[in-house]
Amino acid sequence: MANTIETELTDRLKAAMKAKDAAALGVIRAIRTKVGQARTAKGFSGEVDDDLYLATIRAYVKSMSKALKEYQKAGERGAEHAAQLKYEIQYLDEFMPKKLSEADTVPLVEAALAATGATSKKEIGKVMGAVMKNHRDAVDPGIVRAVADRLLT
Repeated sequence: MANTIETELTDRLKAAMKAKDAAALGVIRAIRTKVGQARTAKGFSGEVDDDLYLATIRAYVKSMSKALKEYQKAGERGAEHAAQLKYEIQYLDEFMPKKLSEADTVPLVEAALAATGATSKKEIGKVMGAVMKNHRDAVDPGIVRAVADRLLT
């Protein structure tokens, strides 16, 4: 049986502690803290599983990506923080499901076009919604939009 994300992070935490890898420790502890907050949040009745870890990692990477853009805008003043955020995003990227390539996304968009009957760029939202509803973790929304835009031209 494959390791769960929780087990993998615990193993990496131990290794990072032994290696005195402060950067890795920070990322792992941040994720564990976020999962703990989600688990104790009012109304949470699920279980702590890979889905919870993936959702937490996805949200964390999204917020770090937004912060990274801001630090990059700051130029030299934000360079150190930007480097740390890049490291965190790259570190967590291997836990994220891999996205389909543009070539693999085209058939999904074509199927959504057929299903929705979209014929103009005004209806791109319908197509995006149809693809994202069924393939949220597998596709990149930017690629879906670009393919839909190209096919509707």
